[in-house]
Amino acid sequence: MAFRVGLVGTGGIARAHGNATQQIDDAILQAVCDVSEESVNSFGDQFKVSNRYTDLDQMLKSEDLDIAIICTWGAFHEKVGVQIANSGRVKAILCEKPFTSTAEEAERLVVAARKNNVLLAEAFKFRHHPMHLKAQELIDSGAIGEVMNVRSTFCTGGGGGGPETRRPEQNWRFNKAKGGGSIYDLACYNLHHARTVYKAEPVRVFASQQAGLEVDDGAYILLVFPNDRTAQISVGFNSWGSQYGEINGTAGGLRLDKIWNNEGQNVKLEFRSKDHSEDFDFEPTFQFAHQLQHLCDSLSTGQPHRIPPENSINQMYVIDAVYESMNTGRSVALDLS
Repeated sequence: MAFRVGLVGTGGIARAHGNATQQIDDAILQAVCDVSEESVNSFGDQFKVSNRYTDLDQMLKSEDLDIAIICTWGAFHEKVGVQIANSGRVKAILCEKPFTSTAEEAERLVVAARKNNVLLAEAFKFRHHPMHLKAQELIDSGAIGEVMNVRSTFCTGGGGGGPETRRPEQNWRFNKAKGGGSIYDLACYNLHHARTVYKAEPVRVFASQQAGLEVDDGAYILLVFPNDRTAQISVGFNSWGSQYGEINGTAGGLRLDKIWNNEGQNVKLEFRSKDHSEDFDFEPTFQFAHQLQHLCDSLSTGQPHRIPPENSINQMYVIDAVYESMNTGRSVALDLS
C-alpha cells in the first residue's frame, strides 16, 4: 500500500516533490495546499490532484495522510511544521531546506514532532544520490585516510549585473521576509555536506559576505573541525555557476562535480591515491525520488533516517554562527558536543 502524501506549498520546488511521488511505487500524491488558490489549482491540474486546499487545517482535518512535505518559503517552515505535527494527522514530515530560520525554531519544531511521534526529516536530496553514498563508502573504508580538508562551491550566477538585478520582489531567494539569502538557499548544502563528511560539528566558524539589496548575495565560509581539520565553502548568486566538492585525506582524495543539482545529468566521482586511481560514473537519476523512497523505507521498516532531527538542529546552530560571524566580522566558537 502506498503512503499518502500531502504537499504544503505549490511553488517550484513542490513540482520536484510531486514528480517524486510519480516515480516511486510507495507513495501517492493525495492532496495539495497553498495560500494561493491560483497556484494550488495550477499545481493540481498539472499533477491531476483533485483534493486542493487553501487552508492547512482544513486539509489536515479532511485528508487521511501519511506524509506531509513542506515546500513553503523557509521563513515559514517552523510555523507550518509545528502546525502539522500538532495535528496528529501524519506519520512523517519531510521539510525542505533550510530546516528553519534559527536553531531556536528548529528546537521547537523537533519538540513538536517528538511529542506527537512524527518522523521528521530535512530534505537534503543529495544525501540520497548514489554518488554521495559511494563517496561516503570510500571515506568510511579508509580509502583516503583521515579526512583533513573539504572544499566546495555552490554558485548560481554568471548572468552579470549588480545587486540591483536581484530584487526582493522578483524571487524569494532575494527576499529577507521569505527566508532568502545565499546562506539559507545555497550554503546550507555545503555546510551539511562538510558536517556529514567529518561526522562531527565545527568548533569555530568564520564567514564574510557580499551583500545584496536585502540579503547576502554571496559568502565565503571557513569551518574548523576538531583536530584543526577544515572546510572551505564559497557560495553566491552573484558569481559564475560552480558546484563541486573536494574531499582530501592523508592517503587520497575525492572530487565530485555537479555535486548538488544534477537531475537528468551524468555525474562522476573521481578517486585518487598514491597507488590507485578510479572514476565512478553514475547515470542520470532523480534525487527527489531517492529521497522520498528513503523516507518511505524508514516508515515501513523503522530504520533510522539518514538525517535525524538532532542533525538539523545542529545545522541551524552552525547557520546561526555563520550569520553572527558575517555581521560582526569575527570568528564564532561553537560547542555542539
